[in-house]
Amino acid sequence: MERMFEMIAGKVASWTGRPPAFILAVAVIVVWGVTGPIFRYSDTWQLIINTGTTIITFLMVFLIQNAQNRDGSAIQAKLDELIRAIEGPRDVFVGIEHLSQNELEQIRKKLEDECGESGVSIDHAAFKRLISRL
Repeated sequence: MERMFEMIAGKVASWTGRPPAFILAVAVIVVWGVTGPIFRYSDTWQLIINTGTTIITFLMVFLIQNAQNRDGSAIQAKLDELIRAIEGPRDVFVGIEHLSQNELEQIRKKLEDECGESGVSIDHAAFKRLISRL
């Protein structure tokens, strides 16, 4: 059951991020808008679009979150493997994604302090040049 949900969620999330899905959504809105005068902009006419978009949005939240969770887990596993496989990085960083936000901020601050102590500083001009080339 879970595997089938993941497969469907992945396909739906992938499809909805493409131009045909956007065009379909715009077409639905245009048709709804054009039919307004026909239905005299009635409460039922408004309720149709409100209900439809609410249901679609509600379902898409779960599908997109599932896809993001899988992507995040896959990226984290790949990074953990790189840390484990390459000589030099500290193996203690494997699994830090399970720490609290405060603990992660403490680690980030400590790393920045270490880099500052070793004479490494952020070259903002270099970053601006890099961004300008992109």
